Amino acid sequence: MATEEKKNAAGGEKELALDDERRVKVLSPGALVAKRFFRNRLAMVGLIILVAMFVFSFLGGVISPYGESQIFEDYEEVVTDFAGATRNTDYRFYEKESGLIPSGARTSLILAVNNGDSTYTSGDNSYSIQQIGNEDSWIISGTTPVATVDKLAGKYIIKSDEIEVTEQLTADFTAAAEAGETSFVSGGETYTISGSNRNYTISSMMELGIGSKTVLETENNSYEFMKAALTAMGEGQKSFTVDGTSYTLNVEDNNGAVYNGSDEVATLSAYSIKGVENGTVISTELKTRILEAIAENENTFTFADSEGNEVEYEMKRENDRYTIRTASSSKLIQTYLAPSKTHLLGTDGAGMDIMTRLMYGGRISLIIGFVVVILETIIGVILGGLAGYFGKWVDMVIMRIVDIFYCIPTWPILIILGAIMDSYQIGPKVRIYFMMIVLAVLGWPFITRIVRGQILSLREQEFMVAAEATGISVSRRVFKHLVPNVIPQLIVQCTMGLGNIILTESTMSFLGIGVKFPYASWGNIISSVSNVYVMTNYWYCWIPAGFLILITVLGFNFVGDGLRDAFDPKMKR
Repeated sequence: MATEEKKNAAGGEKELALDDERRVKVLSPGALVAKRFFRNRLAMVGLIILVAMFVFSFLGGVISPYGESQIFEDYEEVVTDFAGATRNTDYRFYEKESGLIPSGARTSLILAVNNGDSTYTSGDNSYSIQQIGNEDSWIISGTTPVATVDKLAGKYIIKSDEIEVTEQLTADFTAAAEAGETSFVSGGETYTISGSNRNYTISSMMELGIGSKTVLETENNSYEFMKAALTAMGEGQKSFTVDGTSYTLNVEDNNGAVYNGSDEVATLSAYSIKGVENGTVISTELKTRILEAIAENENTFTFADSEGNEVEYEMKRENDRYTIRTASSSKLIQTYLAPSKTHLLGTDGAGMDIMTRLMYGGRISLIIGFVVVILETIIGVILGGLAGYFGKWVDMVIMRIVDIFYCIPTWPILIILGAIMDSYQIGPKVRIYFMMIVLAVLGWPFITRIVRGQILSLREQEFMVAAEATGISVSRRVFKHLVPNVIPQLIVQCTMGLGNIILTESTMSFLGIGVKFPYASWGNIISSVSNVYVMTNYWYCWIPAGFLILITVLGFNFVGDGLRDAFDPKMKR
């Protein structure tokens, strides 16, 4: 013995290697597997990749200054269309009461004016028109039924809720009716008669409203004010009074404004001025300034807004239409920004930081992969263990169920389920849970076959005979003695299956049936690249996500290969 130690000390005999037969005997099975695994270079590369992915996904989201769905915006000065001014060529109607002038009467007014008629009919009603000021404004009067007349025993009985029935009115009507006239005057009012024999209708000619090509825009909607303003403009007056209030006009070439003291209360013009966007409010003062710019052929003008800031406007003319443009501070989403110090991988089409989305997307992809594999393993171990140990009819039933699941077309089912969830508007968070359950339900048969095959080969070995002889229960024999012997193979298969789950989830999200906004996954990050232009010009929107999927799947495959080699007792390295 002393001689051997001296030889070793003198270098006559080499030290025992880790895989030397005499050295291996003193190592535990777990230590032996670990030694083999850590000596596998590809396995170590895969392990480093996976550690980096976990740190990137779970720690990166914590230290990132941005949120998962944070949208980045900026304000820029943009010249946009603000309003339009169009020369009005149609009649506008300002009614005494809403609905007094029906659409047919409005259309007939145009024909009457063109023909030079002072009266016209529309439907069963008669109308008269009277010009005020200029040829573009007309007072419209119409007949309105005010009473009914019944002839009984040679006498005319007038009934009315609109006018007072006096003896003079009855006498005037009787004289006109007996003479066969269609109108009569009573009490200074003109009335028309319609009907015959024993039933008549008395109608009163009353003012209904004004039809004018002049555009009157005001907040004072009283008919008296609008009539007085249009009349004053048409007759060239500089002022008018309504309800004791005096107003002044400053009108040139049919364009101008009405003032109550120093306040502008209305605009009168041949142009209709409206905002480009619905809900845009244009003050009377601004409308007046636009009309002045039109009259003076100005290309630009300035006007103080409600806060006193001078705003510059640009006038663009196209025939009888003017477009008023102005530079405004608009909120713009910062889409497709190139990589920079602020955004290391730029922003996507929704204006979100791509690096942060990749971090949170990694969480989703990795969590889905692990949860699905765990669920598959639990189902597969239980069913595979029962089928392999009991055999006979139990094995036949479980294996036929496995065959049925193998016959299910996976992708059509996933697409149909995705469409169903879309139709029921399932929330994005609930969709993730559904997706994990569905993938696990469709993936457990593979694990079941592996466990069944291993248990079939193990249940007849000596240690199982000894366990049965000692009276150990069936559940303990299966899950305490058989299943642990299958764990090494399960670890290998699960590790390699993780990569496939991540690829499946990414493909589902890419097709729009997986993870939905606002949650991110590597698959739906790639799916945001919806056309060739974005794909070719904004590479940073999809290449990083594809690269992370690639190296993560490679990492799991490398680790799986390393575990397979480490658990193989025939491997000697």
